Amino acid sequence: MTTRTASARYEGFGKAGKGFVSTQSGVLSDTQYGFTSRFEDGAGTNPEELVAAAHASCFTMALSFALAQAGHQEGRLETKAAVTIESADGGFTITRSALDLTAAVPGISEEEFATIAAGAKANCPVSKLLNAEITLDYRLNG
Repeated sequence: MTTRTASARYEGFGKAGKGFVSTQSGVLSDTQYGFTSRFEDGAGTNPEELVAAAHASCFTMALSFALAQAGHQEGRLETKAAVTIESADGGFTITRSALDLTAAVPGISEEEFATIAAGAKANCPVSKLLNAEITLDYRLNG
């Protein structure tokens, strides 16, 4: 079993408050977040951006391992994730994570790739965590 940690601190409250997020690895260290970075164009990160990064990286790694298990040893995968947050029931809900993949896997058929990619989408741990619609669009380049 592996456990990873992150922490968040918020100084002040509401729109005027400022948040800071850090990760166990130190990749994020007191990285700023808050209302303006979440709902406007302010400096810093936001939870949805971090979820998008987690989903894109988790799915891409899961697909890489599934392709290797199927005997494919070369190629390139690049995934973007777009996470949508919407107002609902007096609060906010993450309703969707749209994965957009560009892949180059020499020697793979469209059918095999579609099957392996769908499995990776369904089975990556972040996909399993999200209670939202998850879509996958892809382009397979020879």
